[in-house]
Amino acid sequence: MQRPEAWPRPHPGEGAAAAQAGGPAPPARVGEPAGLRLQEPSLYTIKAVFILDNDGHRLLAKYYDDTFPSLKEQMAFEKNVFNKTSRTDSEIAFLGGMTIVCKSSTDLFLYVVGSSHENELMLVSVLTCLFESLNHVLRKNVEKRWLLENMDGAFLVLDEIVDGGVILESDPQQVIQKVNFRADDSSLTEQSVAQVLQSAKEQIKWSLLK
Repeated sequence: MQRPEAWPRPHPGEGAAAAQAGGPAPPARVGEPAGLRLQEPSLYTIKAVFILDNDGHRLLAKYYDDTFPSLKEQMAFEKNVFNKTSRTDSEIAFLGGMTIVCKSSTDLFLYVVGSSHENELMLVSVLTCLFESLNHVLRKNVEKRWLLENMDGAFLVLDEIVDGGVILESDPQQVIQKVNFRADDSSLTEQSVAQVLQSAKEQIKWSLLK
């Protein structure tokens, strides 16, 4: 009996590349139900990060895909998440095909949202990094008043952890170093501009005195 010809095993991502190019994807292996394939791994693991106060009102939020394209849809989702998580001790929730990890601190609720197939530990690591980094930036006062007074720093922290849904960093110490570097660089830029303006004023003053 002639052995059936074996299909070569595709390299990672080969099936997706074929689909994008319009070519046929490799067939399922023998015994594998049609349509039952492992999902291609993706770098885009985070759908949203947001922080609410203890009344469920938004303080900070970033969405990284078009699951909730409008502000109205985002606010409705945040309200549903808050209602589901604010009265429970559970730090993980499942809602609308998404995995949500949360952490409360004084009068704040911090949330990281991923799809239903995302690794919960990965989402928790992002949430922990966010909290620890904010804890440093806010001088151990992770609460509404201090967050509102340091919103620029909070957004800097978030941008160092997640960019476009991709996790960049999960080590709070690295995040803090990068945030401090950006803050120092920004202050140097502002100082340089101030020096240029002062120099220009001096030149105008001396030209008028001549």
